[in-house]
Amino acid sequence: MDFDICMKLIIVGDSGVGKTNILNRFTKNIFNEDNKSTIGVEFGTKLLEIQNHTVKLQIWDTAGQERYKAITVAYYKGSKGALIVFDLTRKETFKNVLRWYTDIKQNGEKDTCIILVGNKSDLEEREVSFEEAMSFAEKYSINFIFLLEFISQF
Repeated sequence: MDFDICMKLIIVGDSGVGKTNILNRFTKNIFNEDNKSTIGVEFGTKLLEIQNHTVKLQIWDTAGQERYKAITVAYYKGSKGALIVFDLTRKETFKNVLRWYTDIKQNGEKDTCIILVGNKSDLEEREVSFEEAMSFAEKYSINFIFLLEFISQF
């Protein structure tokens, strides 16, 4: 498996927001509604062609439970990108986005590119509006997407 560049990406967020499904959909094109909670971390890779370069993404799916925090923050080191995922149908997961953002800023690389991801946009019972999420992203100068928009690009 030849590649020109290797980049580490982490996926963080509360338990049950869909981090593992994002990893599996992106790397294996599979979706499982019955995923169990991640213990520690899970890992996947994906090769992408970007501007005539083969980029190998190493994607680390971290556990969302507080009891695994000591383990998961160690994986922030060396990451060039981070997805902070929240569930659009659970306001509590959005309230915790600031904590995940702070963890990345305190434990990750200074130049880590952060993207806020509103997941489960296919469900209708939304508790978090596009405007709320966009306001947070603008305040902290990070990008924001609803997940279906992201997956459809690949």
